[in-house]
Amino acid sequence: MRSVHHWIDGKEAPGTSGRTADVYNPATGEVQAKVDLASKAEVDAAIARAAEAQVGWGATNPQRRARVMMKMVDLLNRDMDKMAEMLSSEHGKTFPDAKGDIQRGLEVIEYSIGAPQLLKGEYIDGAGPGIDMYSMRQPLGVVAAITPFNFPAMIPLWKLGPALASGNAVILKPSERDPTVPNMIAALFKEAGLPDGVLQVIHGDKESVDALLDSDVIQAVGFVGSTPIAQYIYERAAATGKRAQCFGGAKNHAIIMPDADLDQAADALVGAAYGAAGERCMALSVAVPVGEETADRLIEKLVPRIEKLKVGPYTAGDDVDYGPVVTAAAKENILRLVETGVEQGAKLVVDGRDFNLQGYEDGFFVGPHLFDHATPDMDIYKTEIFGPVLTTIRAKTYDEALKLAMDHEYGNGTAIFTRDGDTARDFASRCNIGMVGINVPIPVPLAYFTFGGWKKSGFGDLNQHGPDAFRFYTRTKTVTSRWPSGIKEGSAFNFKAMD
Repeated sequence: MRSVHHWIDGKEAPGTSGRTADVYNPATGEVQAKVDLASKAEVDAAIARAAEAQVGWGATNPQRRARVMMKMVDLLNRDMDKMAEMLSSEHGKTFPDAKGDIQRGLEVIEYSIGAPQLLKGEYIDGAGPGIDMYSMRQPLGVVAAITPFNFPAMIPLWKLGPALASGNAVILKPSERDPTVPNMIAALFKEAGLPDGVLQVIHGDKESVDALLDSDVIQAVGFVGSTPIAQYIYERAAATGKRAQCFGGAKNHAIIMPDADLDQAADALVGAAYGAAGERCMALSVAVPVGEETADRLIEKLVPRIEKLKVGPYTAGDDVDYGPVVTAAAKENILRLVETGVEQGAKLVVDGRDFNLQGYEDGFFVGPHLFDHATPDMDIYKTEIFGPVLTTIRAKTYDEALKLAMDHEYGNGTAIFTRDGDTARDFASRCNIGMVGINVPIPVPLAYFTFGGWKKSGFGDLNQHGPDAFRFYTRTKTVTSRWPSGIKEGSAFNFKAMD
């Protein structure tokens, strides 16, 4: 049985707590590895070593830190296939999707090469008699990243690039469900030139998370996961004086206007709703066609597309549309919510409850589902299902459709499909949602913009990647400087008015 250990001081370090968790192959349901779960003492020791290592790393000039990012880009490209195969085997997503997971993380590392420019402060001379003022952006020290199972490469890289390029040391606590790729990333950072101890990977559960949150050394916490945990981490981090950016759940609406290209919209919906088995916070899980005719035509186009989806393990080839969900518990929860939707009166147009993949009966596969005639009071509409389930809720007018998206407690992403520029601009301006697509089904911003949701999808003031990330992982120090040159007035104990 393969063992997954922690990564401490530049090498794998077996755990000492005596506790482990199972790592499954979601396609077969078999346990393929055991991952160590850290105790509080192990977490504290990793933090202490990171604090020592951070001093030298923080004093390294930004250009040299950026060169580590440059080398990291080469290494990620070199090992992408190997990493993607491991990612697929532990998570279950298809091989092309796994490569996309790594690629979108790599793009943030590319952006982080520009750290010297992003870390520049401000300067003014002659602010007063012989007085100059300038600001500096300095690293926070040791920060923590707590990342989810659904993107085991992308989201750690989103955190690590800006945090490390800014001069911080990072304690990464990835999901224990698919822990190997984060260790592979840590090994690549060492090869790229990152000093030992600056990046520590601790595997664990709530005990490890609470140890990070309660540490006096940790200065900031970045988290991605479910909303209840995001709110818990945000509140506990704030209570101990830490910065926190915590991203939670989503229920992303796609509004389909009567003038939309319905073939384009249907193709987009199928890819965005069922790709990665729906296990992504930017999945389009709610379709909102405007008008009964639009709704009928949309359903007519969706059904054959959904029924043709190929579900299988990543080893079945690149034409597999999506794979299994991550655990048996996840599968059980998805099917429970589907049953709830039927009981509460939604029409199950495509029924995947009896899906069974021959030869993989013990795998965590879930067939595709499509609901129509849902209403806002139903659990399938209110809850993030995080599975291959698309729910249709019909709206009579554009304003009714917009209100549905705006009234939902989540505000991560949304999209509108229309040929009308005025409608598109109005939608983008008025909706209270963090990321908006116009004829784009999954509006994930590129690395040089920021990623983040509103309402209960995000807790904290600053978003992931883009300029916000460098603001989050640094603090500003402002210096007021005076070098006497013929001005010798002696001591003064009050502020002088500027002339």
